[in-house]
Amino acid sequence: MEYDVLIVGGGPAGMTAALYALRSGKSVMVLEKEGFGGQIATSPRLENYPTISSISGSEWSDRLFEQITDLGANFELENVQEIKKEEGLFIVKTDYSEYLAKSVIIANGVKPRKMGIPNEEELTGKGISYCAVCDGPFYKGKEIYLVGDANTALQYALLLSGYCPKVHMLTLFDKLFGDKILIDRVLQTENIDIRHNLSLKKLVGTDELESAEFEDTITHEKVVYKTNNLFIAIGQVPQNEFLTGLVKLDHGFIETNELMETGVEGLFAAGDTRKKENKQVITACNDGAVAAMSAVKYLNSHF
Repeated sequence: MEYDVLIVGGGPAGMTAALYALRSGKSVMVLEKEGFGGQIATSPRLENYPTISSISGSEWSDRLFEQITDLGANFELENVQEIKKEEGLFIVKTDYSEYLAKSVIIANGVKPRKMGIPNEEELTGKGISYCAVCDGPFYKGKEIYLVGDANTALQYALLLSGYCPKVHMLTLFDKLFGDKILIDRVLQTENIDIRHNLSLKKLVGTDELESAEFEDTITHEKVVYKTNNLFIAIGQVPQNEFLTGLVKLDHGFIETNELMETGVEGLFAAGDTRKKENKQVITACNDGAVAAMSAVKYLNSHF
């Protein structure tokens, strides 16, 4: 079957793009390789989305998924491996199938860079978090523990310091690597405590994080922090290797203009997968809506 719009990714950007395309009368296929909802689906509560005081990330995602399926969205859990354009149509190859589409929107998001240590996945959302903006307010008034030493970690530390009495910033090396202005602000913030040369080795807990165990890389001593929270901010990883040679990438992120156009006619990108400054649910939804409207305009003028 040939679709008007094929969307790669079932997070906020992808599902919002599906919503707008469907409401414009276009046929839509959404391909998601893991689970619909994206990163926000793992957040215990979403409290910065207009009109909704508080909702779990999974419930918010489920509502949006139900909304687009009620409108007729097609969806499959498949991993996209290749996209090419031939004779005005896109051929999208997955690990199981091959699809034809008149336009494509890449909205596959990013993944937080993980530590890769035991119990990390099991405790994600149960004390382990990768987004201070999303989950930081839940620990208001408590001491916070943060792993990282570059821009994301510095920004998180400053944000958390605004409503937490103490932010413990734990770094692997003996210095900070972010922008000078951020480093200066962190160093000047009294309730941010920095401890260098610590390597996270173990996370303890079953239903909730209970403690985090580090090794001092100089003395090799074990350092244990008893805490029910640990923010990990060691970067984000785009998943755009399959687009190499098709679109312009900047450190793996897709370059677009404000209309979400990639430079390949009929191919758009939306959400965290593209090169952008702010990565939030609402900005992903904005990107998805713009990408869909751009795709609809393209379809109406070319088909």
